[in-house]
Amino acid sequence: MNLKSGSVDQFEQFSQFTDLQEFNAHLEMWLAVHKDKFSKGELAGLKRLVRFAAKIPGVSNAKIGTVLKAIHEEYNGHGISRSTFKRMIAKASNLGIFTVHETERKNGSQSSNLYVFNRFPKSDPPKPEKLDLPNKTINLSKTNKNQKSTKRNETVLDHTFTSDHVPQSFISTVKYFFPEAKQIEEFWRMAVIAAYKNNCELNTLPEIALHSFKQLIRKMKTNAIAKPIAYFYGILNKKFEEKYFEELHEMGFPAEDNAFSVKFFYKK
Repeated sequence: MNLKSGSVDQFEQFSQFTDLQEFNAHLEMWLAVHKDKFSKGELAGLKRLVRFAAKIPGVSNAKIGTVLKAIHEEYNGHGISRSTFKRMIAKASNLGIFTVHETERKNGSQSSNLYVFNRFPKSDPPKPEKLDLPNKTINLSKTNKNQKSTKRNETVLDHTFTSDHVPQSFISTVKYFFPEAKQIEEFWRMAVIAAYKNNCELNTLPEIALHSFKQLIRKMKTNAIAKPIAYFYGILNKKFEEKYFEELHEMGFPAEDNAFSVKFFYKK
């Protein structure tokens, strides 16, 4: 049975997010993985629909005509067609970005759709790596007792216990995939190490770290990554190196000198 049309406020119970910040964080991860599946026009339609889902985080019942008119006005008369918007709806729905519910008026005629944005699915945290233990005779009975005792005393701390030196913007994104405070701190530690190695200013670190983490998640959704931390560190190094080249170019160094400077820097 279709839902009855009305104000978006009456659909508040459909929201899957506690606030707008959480909704935006999940949407960013959806786009990090699936952005390349949409044309420029379709992306414009999706992003405009997202704006209509701000009052009730992740829920919109805006009419297609209303969304298209807003896009037309935003781009000074260069909007998108209704067919382009409908293609976006089909793609986003199939990918799981949002769920479409039909609504009807009191007389039974069809009204505008209800778009309910979904949470980005969590990734399984990386499995702990096996350690190479020294070849010694082990008393299994004592070891098992110690392990049981240790497990009783262990407490897994969630993201709310993350150290204050980790930016909140980084925590709010990473926590959906690696919810433990220790995991989040380790990802941030790798970002700081990569920044220092590449002589990067720390004020640009949060932005680059977030972008690199999104690239990691995108890769994890399509391929098995044995060591996410190591892969993340590799992405960071590449991003910082690109930034280093850009800064040298802005300072007036030719491309040949840039390449030489980077090689010299890494030999130090």
